[in-house]
Amino acid sequence: MELSDKLVKPIIETKYLTMENVHRYRTVIRYFYLEYEKMRYWIYPEEIYEEMTTHGLFASYTWDQCRQDLDTLVEWGNLLPLQDSRKVATIADFKNKKFRYQLSEYTIEIERMVIKLENLSVEGASLEPTLLARLTKELSRLIEISSMEASEVYGWWNAVINDFSRLNQNYQDYIRDLNGIRAEEMMKSREFLLFKDRLIEYLRTFVKTLQRNSGIIENHIKHVDSKVLEVIFRKVVEYDLSIPRIDTEVNAKDIDARIRGRWKSLEEWFVEKSGRVNESERLLDRTNEIIRRITRYAAQISEMHNSGANRKEEYQKVSQAFAGCNDINEAHKLSSVIFGIESPMHIRGNFIRKTESINSGVYEEEPFTVFIAPRIRNYREKSIRSSIKEHHEEKERVRQQLFQSLQREKQLLESYIRDNMIDFASLPAIEPEVRNVFLRWLSKALENGRQKGKTEDGRSYRVEGGKDDETCVLHCSDGQLVMPKYRIVFD
Repeated sequence: MELSDKLVKPIIETKYLTMENVHRYRTVIRYFYLEYEKMRYWIYPEEIYEEMTTHGLFASYTWDQCRQDLDTLVEWGNLLPLQDSRKVATIADFKNKKFRYQLSEYTIEIERMVIKLENLSVEGASLEPTLLARLTKELSRLIEISSMEASEVYGWWNAVINDFSRLNQNYQDYIRDLNGIRAEEMMKSREFLLFKDRLIEYLRTFVKTLQRNSGIIENHIKHVDSKVLEVIFRKVVEYDLSIPRIDTEVNAKDIDARIRGRWKSLEEWFVEKSGRVNESERLLDRTNEIIRRITRYAAQISEMHNSGANRKEEYQKVSQAFAGCNDINEAHKLSSVIFGIESPMHIRGNFIRKTESINSGVYEEEPFTVFIAPRIRNYREKSIRSSIKEHHEEKERVRQQLFQSLQREKQLLESYIRDNMIDFASLPAIEPEVRNVFLRWLSKALENGRQKGKTEDGRSYRVEGGKDDETCVLHCSDGQLVMPKYRIVFD
């Protein structure tokens, strides 16, 4: 794809479709377009104002608003103004600049597109076998056409390309409609049975025509001499260049590229190249698939309708059979035949029975439930949702127990402090828990390099001693520890 200035620049001519006061702008442009189709190309502002005020929606429309709308549309490039000098009688009239207005080329095409969008649901798409027949006939004249005058070749070329464009666009729109949600819902309704035969016949007729003509068209395209095509392309370009155009510049290179591109699209539509399936074969496959889908839906609808009628008779027969049973046991046996499953599932396990009798029947046994988990990898049991319980009393009880335990531990530790100091050399025999606390305090102070620390309750202390290789023996209930002679002094 080549990027040009026209491709990347914004199209400001479309602003009248979305900007504020869009109802006024669109009404003005639509009036210009309708007059353009009547070959009235130049319109006076007075005519616009008179037309607008005839509609109830614009009952309060003023002349100033009309001039403002026309100026805005001129600014956006939708209207082309031309000063009208035919009715000028004085210099003052000339200075007032009475204009006539004409639609720009872009706006004409935009309005055509808008009208087409408005009528999409009315026009609809269709499959036209006559287009294939005409294409087959015209493409068989390639050699004959190459020897004609340039004007005749140009007319033939336009007819072929127009038929091909209509065929391509119509089939895409029609297949899109058949694959849409609305078509899917309609195919599942009972009313579709009255319509499906005509639709299938319509599609099959098109399939037969496509199968018959696509091979012939492919043969014409594949066996045409490249010199014949070059002659046709040259004559089309020559005649296109000879058409007088106003304010439009065309060159032979652009016209030739456009013609060859359209021929390539036509060729790819019917001829298979490099192992790629052509578009006609794809269209055949899609159409046949739609026919199969329509037939399948119709069969399902018929089966559902007939099954309902048959089930009613079956229920009557079953009711009569149950009414003829002599007792409940005979009814149980009949029920097992009618409603029982063909291949029952036997579950083996260590079940608790109330009786060991082998003669007890199913109806004498008490029922029980067997939970079976599915055999899938990602199966998880559903979690049972429960409300958050309040544990305030339990938390308070645990908090009090912890507080009392800390108090007892604090009293125990303070019982070993003498003269605001703990001397490891003079400590009596202690428990392992007390030893661990003292050693934790000692290591905390030694590791920070300052030989200072704080206990858990916030008391500051410093470590002294431990020098000159002096040692002491710390007596514990689980053994003796030889360590340097340290002292913990509290501030």
